[in-house]
Amino acid sequence: MNEIIQNRLASYNAINDVEVENATKEIIQEIALYGLWRAKFFEVAVFQGGTSLRILHKLPRFSEYLDFMLLKPDPKFDWAPFLKILKETFEEYGLQPQAISKEQMDKRVRNAVIKENSIANQLDLSFGNRDSRKILKVKLEIDVEPPAHSIDAFTYLDFPVDFEVRHQDLASNFALKIHALLCREYIKGRDWYDFSWYVAQGTFPILPHLQAALRQFGPWTDDETLAVNVEWLQTEMTKRIQSIDWDEARKDVNRFLRPTEAESLNLWGSRFFESKLNRLVNMLPS
Repeated sequence: MNEIIQNRLASYNAINDVEVENATKEIIQEIALYGLWRAKFFEVAVFQGGTSLRILHKLPRFSEYLDFMLLKPDPKFDWAPFLKILKETFEEYGLQPQAISKEQMDKRVRNAVIKENSIANQLDLSFGNRDSRKILKVKLEIDVEPPAHSIDAFTYLDFPVDFEVRHQDLASNFALKIHALLCREYIKGRDWYDFSWYVAQGTFPILPHLQAALRQFGPWTDDETLAVNVEWLQTEMTKRIQSIDWDEARKDVNRFLRPTEAESLNLWGSRFFESKLNRLVNMLPS
């Protein structure tokens, strides 16, 4: 089975250790999605976030986490039964991961982590140097209290075999990305890279979904007068754009990009993103 993984890795044409490691993590993510499908996880949850853009829509940057949200709220959700089948799936491909659920039953976002230290020994991975101490970690997160007004879509994937993933559509996913841009307490350049990508795709966010998320978490949770429309979006996003340390934002995203994509980071600044925002508000659907 490792030949399947090795061939997949070769298809990335990685040119340095960082790219090899990112590609290997992505292969683990894809096998994890397959395992979750086998566990019927997508009957209760949808895939969303940056990794969904990468795997489903060919976003030209690597992503660290597998993000999900439930189809409907369930405060009793537990990762454990899904992780059991996930681990069995990895073992069928010759891998020996630890799949650990973080006991956080009082949290809105529940985490699990896949730790894999056998792949560097089994495959020809330059970053691992066949060092058994090299551990790859893939984090899984799920929102058990999902905001309203999300729209689902379905995509077939064919690695490691054919299977189907239920996920947010781009407009819903974009709404949550804007929520992250407005509410995250630290700078994450990957969020801004994704914002630019969404605009380039001609995607407009579902504003009721954004409003529901803002009322659930962030500075606007106690604002009963909150009404998210295009004017509100432009005002608040402009404030946020003007507050960002763009040097720090560039540093965050750079390691997830190939050199050709990284060149565009030189454009980053308030003027660049304000132009992206203007383009976004002008594509408001009629």
